[in-house]
Amino acid sequence: MRAVLFVAVTLIQAMVAVLCTLTGSWLAFPMVIGTVVGTVVATWGVLDVWVTRQVWNQRNGVVSTPSSSARQLHKERRRARRAARAAARARPSASGQLSQA
Repeated sequence: MRAVLFVAVTLIQAMVAVLCTLTGSWLAFPMVIGTVVGTVVATWGVLDVWVTRQVWNQRNGVVSTPSSSARQLHKERRRARRAARAAARARPSASGQLSQA
């Protein structure tokens, strides 16, 4: 929120600076200086938010929900694993019965 406010105020300052320059007002120079300072502050604010989010994601991991296609692929893999386990269980028991007879 802070970064958004910094950027918004800086854009308004830049617009006022341009209008003051076009009209030849004495306020043009202070507004240009304010716009330069505002640009530095807004850049710092945006970078602060970005770095904070990156650090949080590295420490806590990204929590995401799978898309429907990813969910479908996961279901297919689970079915294949279950079928493979069931087939593996069925094979040894059949050979075990033949050797006991």
